[in-house]
Formats: sequence, structure tokens, C-alpha cells
Amino acid sequence: MAARLCARCLPPAWLCRCKPDSPPRSPHLQHAPLFLRSRQARQGQRRHYRAALCADLKQPLAIEEMAPRPVGPHEVRVDVHFCGINFADILVCRGQYQEKPALPFTPGMEFSGVVLETGADVSTVKKGDPVIGVSSFNAMAEQCITNQKSLWRVPENISLQDAAVLPVSYGTAILAVDHRARVQPGETVLVTAAAGATGLAVIDVATNVLRAKVIAAAGSDEKCKLAMQRGAQYSVNYSQGSLKDAVGKLVGSGGVNVAIDMVGGDIFLESLRSLAWEGRIVVLGFAGGNIASVPSNLLLLKNISAMGLFWGRYKHQDFAVFSKSMSLALQYCQQGLIHPHTGAVFKLEKINDAFLHVMQRKSTGKVLLSLK
Repeated sequence: MAARLCARCLPPAWLCRCKPDSPPRSPHLQHAPLFLRSRQARQGQRRHYRAALCADLKQPLAIEEMAPRPVGPHEVRVDVHFCGINFADILVCRGQYQEKPALPFTPGMEFSGVVLETGADVSTVKKGDPVIGVSSFNAMAEQCITNQKSLWRVPENISLQDAAVLPVSYGTAILAVDHRARVQPGETVLVTAAAGATGLAVIDVATNVLRAKVIAAAGSDEKCKLAMQRGAQYSVNYSQGSLKDAVGKLVGSGGVNVAIDMVGGDIFLESLRSLAWEGRIVVLGFAGGNIASVPSNLLLLKNISAMGLFWGRYKHQDFAVFSKSMSLALQYCQQGLIHPHTGAVFKLEKINDAFLHVMQRKSTGKVLLSLK
């Protein structure tokens, strides 16, 4: 479950910046004998690497020197170039996410980079391959180890920066509009939080791949303008009045065929009431902080379908569907059908600034961490 995060509710320590010039104090290294640390540092791919480390919940992350471990038979070591920053990364560092890794840990769910080393039984990628991948909170580091099943090779005409935008945002968008909502060409799709990373991805896929018409709903004129520039046919600033009334003026009393909601609360309810006969609404999150109850009479009267989408769950429940979303994202990008948008890029040393940037909703599009 997502939670509202804002600067005024953060402890003062979270507003501090990490100090990259402070001496490393990694729990993995500080007690190791000097000769052992020196020997490991000379081992090529197994050299020490820097990582963002969450040692205490609700505290600033530190940049630490880490001692790498050997790769397993089915594992791959990746030289990370970019890592996506998601609300889930912030929530897990505050102890508010459904997954609670043991302290200390490195956040980061998605990344792009180049293969450094492969395990004995790896057959899908080789050293030097550009890849994107998903991980269980360990990607905000110069090196990342993951199972070969969690990696996809990046075509030559896609930059590693663009590739890093694809996994969570476009994987979610593809499953939301295609797998769940079954959007058809010519249908009208309402997208809330439209200027966020996933919102822009939904607009991109719905418009340029599925040939639907998109109404972008966002909380400011600036965000509405960006959504229009990225492919939406119409936009609505829901901070200026009723979303349902504004949508009605655009499409008439019939309503929209599909709504993709990431805000929750009253915006979800207005999106639900904006649906046409046999409309479909897909819930992706609760960025507004409130979870609305579904008025089931509305589902009955218009034969509406309400459904949820937790993209990451498919990795464990239906890996074929999960993997297909990643492959399609790369395919669409290679074909020039979609155009990933980066809102901001931060260096690893600025990880706490990057988290604050996301929490204050300063950026539109994907926020990335650069490890190079």
C-alpha cells in the first residue's frame, strides 16, 4: 500500500544530505583484515564498489564501500549505469512497504547496465551485454547481482538511460492498458497522475501502441501541458474543479471506456463515475494517500469492471506475463513506438536529495540515479 509522503512529515534527519567524503564504515568491510580487503580489491569484477545503504529506517542513506560476493551458478553481476527511483524504494527505507528487508540493505528495484560476470549455468546473457533488470531492493549500487531470469538484453539502438525507464513504469503501463483493461483502438482512456513516470508511460502505450484516445488528468497546468506534449489528446487539471464534470464536457454523457487511476480517494471515485457502459477501471496506486471504498451500485448500474494491478506480483505468480511486459517494452522502444521520458537524474552521492525530490513531487517523468 502506498502512503502519502511529504517534506513536512519527514524527520529532520531525512532532509540532510549524505556526505560522500566521509570515511566508509560498511559493516561488511570495517572489521576485515587489511590483507583480505587488499586481495579482494585486486580481483577484477570483485573489486569493492559503492552502494547506497539503509542502515536505520527513516534516516538518510549513506554511501558505503561494499565487498562483493561471488555469483551463484544462475546469477549475473551487472555494472549498473542507471537505477530508477520509485516510491516503493522510499517506503521500504521508512519501513512502510510490504517487503521488509533486514537491515542494513541497499534499495533499488530496477536498473540498466552492462554484464560484468556470469555464473557457471547462465545461458541468457554474456559478459559485455547491455541489460535491464529488476531486483529485490539491491540496485542502487555500482554493482548488482541478480538471477538471469530477471535480466533482459537491451537492443543496440536503445540507450541505457532510456532503458532504465522501462521496467517498472512501462511494465506496469503495458499490463494495465493491455493485459488488464484490454484497451481497443479508438477507445477513450482517462489517466490520473498523468505526468508521473507511470502516467506518462500509460499515455505513451495507450496512444502510440494501442491507438486509443487519452484524457490526461493531473494536478497543475504545467503537468497537463507535459502530458499533452507526450501524446494525450485532452487534459484536465483536477485541482481546479470536478474531474467528472470536466471529463463530461470533453466526451459527453457517455463517459470514457477505461480509467487508469494512481491517485485514489476522491479522484478514484470521480474516475469511476466518469466511466461509460461496460467501462473498466484499473487501480495502480494511492498517490493521494487515501483509499476509497468502491460503491458497488455503480458497478452494477453500468456493468463496470473494477480491477487492480500490482505489476511486481506477476514476477512470482505468473512470470510469463511479467516477462512479456518487459520484452514488449523493449520491442516497442526498439521500434520507435514509445519514447521513455526522464524527469531528473541524480548522482549516487545525491541519493537523499533524489528521494526528497520524489517525495515533494517536484519532478515529472522518471527520476533516475546515475552510477557513472
